[in-house]
Amino acid sequence: MANDTESAHVINGSDEAHVSCASSKEEEEVKLLSDVVRRLPSHAVKDLLSIGVCVRCIFRVFGIHQCNYSFPLMSSPTLCAILGKAMESEGDTVDNGYRAHEDSICLYSSEELEMDIKLCRVCLGILQYVYIDEKEMMIKRDSGNDFAIIIADVVKQDGHEINNFSLEVSLPKVVMENDRAIWLYMKKNYDTEAWFQEKCKPECISAKDVFKMSITNPLETLLGVKSGLSSFRIRLTYTHYDASTQVQNSMERNGCKKKRKTGTDDVLETIDGSVVAGIKCSNFFEKEHELSKCKLQDHGISDCFNFQLEKVNQPCRLTFLCCRAPIYIGGRYLKYSRNVSQTRWIINDERRGEASVEEIISGSMLPIFQGDSYKFHAAGREDIDVRMLGSGRPFLVEIQNARHVPSEVFIKEIEMQINSLESKLVRVKSLKILGTQGWTLIWEGEAEKQKQYAALVWISRSLTDDDMQTISSLKNMQILQRTPIRVLHRRSPLAREKIIYWMKIERIAGSSQYFLLHLCTQAGTYIKEFVHGDLGRTHPSIGSIMGCRAEILQLDVTDVKMDISLDE
Repeated sequence: MANDTESAHVINGSDEAHVSCASSKEEEEVKLLSDVVRRLPSHAVKDLLSIGVCVRCIFRVFGIHQCNYSFPLMSSPTLCAILGKAMESEGDTVDNGYRAHEDSICLYSSEELEMDIKLCRVCLGILQYVYIDEKEMMIKRDSGNDFAIIIADVVKQDGHEINNFSLEVSLPKVVMENDRAIWLYMKKNYDTEAWFQEKCKPECISAKDVFKMSITNPLETLLGVKSGLSSFRIRLTYTHYDASTQVQNSMERNGCKKKRKTGTDDVLETIDGSVVAGIKCSNFFEKEHELSKCKLQDHGISDCFNFQLEKVNQPCRLTFLCCRAPIYIGGRYLKYSRNVSQTRWIINDERRGEASVEEIISGSMLPIFQGDSYKFHAAGREDIDVRMLGSGRPFLVEIQNARHVPSEVFIKEIEMQINSLESKLVRVKSLKILGTQGWTLIWEGEAEKQKQYAALVWISRSLTDDDMQTISSLKNMQILQRTPIRVLHRRSPLAREKIIYWMKIERIAGSSQYFLLHLCTQAGTYIKEFVHGDLGRTHPSIGSIMGCRAEILQLDVTDVKMDISLDE
């Protein structure tokens, strides 16, 4: 191995190379593959071996159908033996020519067993199932089945309950460029030979697809579920900084650098959304760009990708990520305390309020879903001293990477559990699991919603019947509110037009200056400022309409009119 990888610890995935197969199925697979390999041009195969191309990549170059080389139980030593035996059977002429390379083939197998691995210059060892893990240990497996066992163990150790999975693989861009380079090499050397047009098509199945095919079936067996579109994703990200730098330098020399906006200067986009500089990758839940075939047309490529396949001194680094897409639980909450904020409120390292709606609800759900974290979203918010009554305020809890997904029946039990908390500060209703559309519904509904309030108001004179009639006669009244003084330090100084749809006054027995004001307003109306006027920054106000000083003493939200399919 090269000096830069001598310090890496090594784990061998197999103690012996089994050339003969133990089962009839394996024997059938070997026979099928052997029949195909015998028809390959031996001199071209030896040529590819001599420049450091692995057996699986050779099969890709010659367009052998994927089922013939994606058998998950077939190890690299077995494939080498099949190739060597097929070439020997060609006769003395081929045998003599093959002997010059036979040692390299046998050495390739023995080196793998001794962990002195000869890495493929095309796939960088990815189709040899060799990689460096996050602990800087070099890991090798002989077959797709052996490699799949590692992934399945990671999924099981993480404790995910799944009924299907989606497999996503991200490879360095250089692998695709190496595919182009090797096809151009073959075209240059063998274009005049009859077999070239038949076997070496300008399109070949990608290393990514071969890799995925070789481990998907074993994963399905090991995990006991099928692959396909799924909220649970297994993502394997291969990175190779040296190889990526090689591509970047080559493209810059040939004027073929392609940039895209990523928030980082001078970065190259890869086939899977990763970025060369800094080895950044696109978000796990963004749609992956699938390139099932490498288009190797030679038009314009010979100039742009004119570089040699370089020796690979170390394998790629592999990062495993098993993660479920966020789960959204929607419902409505009621808040009965005037000392509970909607979200956790910390000012100068000092907590405000005795609790928060977010912590009470989300904190109760997270352990049940066994998620990594949560995010709390609500359709608007009330101040800490304002109660949320009536039908409740719509909300969503977004659980990140949940390992357990409760049934609808169990969701009702969660609702009962939250409502039975001893504090009785918060209650929830209409809990249910929503799809990703729940997020959209929350924000669209918030913009269009109406809210009803009940405010305890004091005025500087006695309330009259004329006051009550005047207030109740006002319908769809437009008001202008400048940003309130109390929030001016954190809100932009804007003027906002809002609508007061209706109002009515309810007298309080035994009091002439106190009354309950019931009103329905447009979303985003500052109710406290509408009552007292905020030094003229809200006009008209209850004080200006009644011609006296008005102060709000208490405020409750009694209804949030939103239809987001939460109500039963």
